[in-house]
Amino acid sequence: MSQAILRPSTARAAFRAVSHAKPLSTTFVRNKATLPDLPYDYAALEPAISGQIMELHHSKHHNTYVNSFNAAAEKLATAQQLNTPEAIADQIALQPILNFHGGGHINHSLFWENLAPKGKGGGEPPSGELGKAIDSTFGGLENLKKAMNAKLAGIQGSGWAWLVKDNETGGIGIKTYANQDPVVSQFKPLLGIDAWEHAYYLQYQNRKAEYFSAVWDVVNWRVAEKRFG
Repeated sequence: MSQAILRPSTARAAFRAVSHAKPLSTTFVRNKATLPDLPYDYAALEPAISGQIMELHHSKHHNTYVNSFNAAAEKLATAQQLNTPEAIADQIALQPILNFHGGGHINHSLFWENLAPKGKGGGEPPSGELGKAIDSTFGGLENLKKAMNAKLAGIQGSGWAWLVKDNETGGIGIKTYANQDPVVSQFKPLLGIDAWEHAYYLQYQNRKAEYFSAVWDVVNWRVAEKRFG
């Protein structure tokens, strides 16, 4: 399968309307969000995550969030130009759509950065101040993994588990979010794991616990360390 998987830039040529976008950033061109490039091939995270899943997850699912967010944002901009009760009602009605698809875009953009192939940072343990915080809060990396996997397993339906930094206390903890709700306000996202079925089902079917265990082999702690700092 690995040999048959194209690089993201090739597979996604039809989706790109603007070239030279900065990799893995929420780039806006003409006030529109764009799908970020990946710094690795779709098959680079195998066997933890198959190339087929990565290609569909990135080029289809994430791309849908981007397009749907842009469409809703355009409707919001139109409604904001008017002061009628109907236009205000339209703005209110658009908020859940913007939250869902905008959150999906944010979450996935962060998620791709949280991953790296083995030998290129994937699975290497955290160090520095984040490593110390994990040791003092959870008693070590293995305990953090167990705690986060338990939170992931407890998600009803679809959602995410995040290792977060509390902006008020500076401490770290694990929080779960339903659907595509993003990490905002008091907390800063450090490391997120997608618990939606589209993130694992083609490979793991109903054995999602195996996916939760395997994904740690390709977690990029270097990015989490930078976010923590």
